[in-house]
Amino acid sequence: MISLFSAFAVLIIGYLVYGKVTEKVFSPDDRDTPAIAINDGVDCVPMKTWKAFLIQLLNIAGTGPIFGALMGAVFGPVVFLWIVFGSILGGAVHDYMSGMISSRHKGSSIAELSGEYLGKAAKWVMRVFSVILLVLCGTVFVTSPAALLDKLTPDWMNGTFWAIIILVYYLLATLLPIDKLIGKLYPIFGILLIVMAAAVIGGIIFSGGKFIIPEISLENLHPDGTPVWPYMFITVACGAVSGFHATQSPMIAKCITSEKKGRRVFYGAMISESVIALVWAAAGVSFYGTTQLLNEALANGASNVVYEISTGVLGAFGGVLAVAGVIICPITSGDTAFRSARLVLAETFKLNQKHIKNRLFITIPLLVIGGLLTWFAIVNKNGFQIVWRYFSWSNQTLAMIALWVATAYLLKNGKYRFGSFITAFPASFMTAVSITYFLMAEEGLQLNQTVSYIVGISAAVTLFVIYSVFLIRRLKVKNN
Repeated sequence: MISLFSAFAVLIIGYLVYGKVTEKVFSPDDRDTPAIAINDGVDCVPMKTWKAFLIQLLNIAGTGPIFGALMGAVFGPVVFLWIVFGSILGGAVHDYMSGMISSRHKGSSIAELSGEYLGKAAKWVMRVFSVILLVLCGTVFVTSPAALLDKLTPDWMNGTFWAIIILVYYLLATLLPIDKLIGKLYPIFGILLIVMAAAVIGGIIFSGGKFIIPEISLENLHPDGTPVWPYMFITVACGAVSGFHATQSPMIAKCITSEKKGRRVFYGAMISESVIALVWAAAGVSFYGTTQLLNEALANGASNVVYEISTGVLGAFGGVLAVAGVIICPITSGDTAFRSARLVLAETFKLNQKHIKNRLFITIPLLVIGGLLTWFAIVNKNGFQIVWRYFSWSNQTLAMIALWVATAYLLKNGKYRFGSFITAFPASFMTAVSITYFLMAEEGLQLNQTVSYIVGISAAVTLFVIYSVFLIRRLKVKNN
């Protein structure tokens, strides 16, 4: 338990210290944000800081820091280290830069920013890649609540029935102005997510020794012997580093009223999400006692694990929280995933989103594709796990690209020394993670582990050397 409280403390210190460093590197000023300069009444709408924070938290979180952390906990308490340092040095920096750079470009998506700083080819790759990721994310977050509702309702209300209901809600959330539905409901649901985590960790701590939270260890406790590198770093995405956040931060970048509020909204929301991820990682390893039992429980679905932990720790009250959380939280990430996909495609085809017919033109095909993928995930026994694995890899690959975009932005704006390093270092790390996983994973090339390690790490080192050479040349020019 000492390790857990130490991890919480480090996250808070990280926000106060490294968050301030990150803010200083970016140098926010008093220029008008898109919410003020554009204010179109649909996507660019001014919001109070506390509301923007809660919406950002729910957008990036959902059940991501719950499901991902539980699956990551199968590796043992080593997962605590990745959640803490991955968030402070990588995830929170990634989210802050994605949001703030977008704010300076009229709320542009990560795809458009990639084109601005990495070239036209990167822009088109990212347009396709980010839309695929967002549709996969929306699908993942339809399937899990639909599966739970299927078990809690009469037989005629099966998974397909609930998936259709959720997709109809997605249609409304994707089409309506952000302050009409999302702006009113999300702050409430954001508070629910926080209360749910606080109640669970409180129940474990005050269980009278019934549940023991293990201390941090570097030992790999995965019952199947799955290596920590790179699998744990892919599995635990939303609690540490997540490319999905690069698609969500620009959405809230359209709503903040001052650049100087960015650290609280973007960096702060990521740190808060990591606190939630720590809670559920600790809950997973303490409630089941061994990673073997946790892994067996997860085989029946992450939603079931959340329900078992919540009811086992908090009784009937926990059951209500679990049902509400596992149903509401993923839905509120899925709808903003489709909303972000709409905005990316609107930028691509230059369709003015003030007109409802243009929003419908993009939204309907997106939801049809999402519906087909959801049907696959429901009828296929391992459908959810298959979709999640593809989502996880594409998610971390997008994070890698977003961090390199931020590095290019900082270099272009004269941040030659430590400034650009704060994004180049996690960008290199995530390059190694993503490429290694793609080479050796079941849904990748399935190459030899040693070969995958060598190629993945070599690719990351190569990109970091290119960055370093460019940096040295810029410094020489500057000094001359």
